[in-house]
Amino acid sequence: MKVQITWQTLITAAAVVTAISLLFSKYNKGYDFVKRQEDQEKEIKAIKEEQALIFSGVLACLKGLQEQGCNGSVTAAIADFEEYLNKKAHT
Repeated sequence: MKVQITWQTLITAAAVVTAISLLFSKYNKGYDFVKRQEDQEKEIKAIKEEQALIFSGVLACLKGLQEQGCNGSVTAAIADFEEYLNKKAHT
C-alpha cells in the first residue's frame, strides 16, 4: 500500500492543526478570565472585611473619646458614622 501526500493533504492537515490550536487558545483565555474574576472577588471580599473592622475600631475609639468628655467634632463624627451605617443597612 502506497500513501501519497499531496499539497492539498498538507494544507488540510495544517488547517486542522491551526483550528485546534485556535480553539485551545480561546478556551485558555476564557478560563484565565474566569479565574481572574474569581480571584478578584475573593480579594474584594477580604478588603470589605478589613474595612468593616477598621470602621468598627474607629467608631469604638470615637465613642471612647466621647465617654471621656470629648465633644464637638467627636460627636459629629459619631453621628456621621451612625448615619452611614443606617444608610448601608437599608440599601
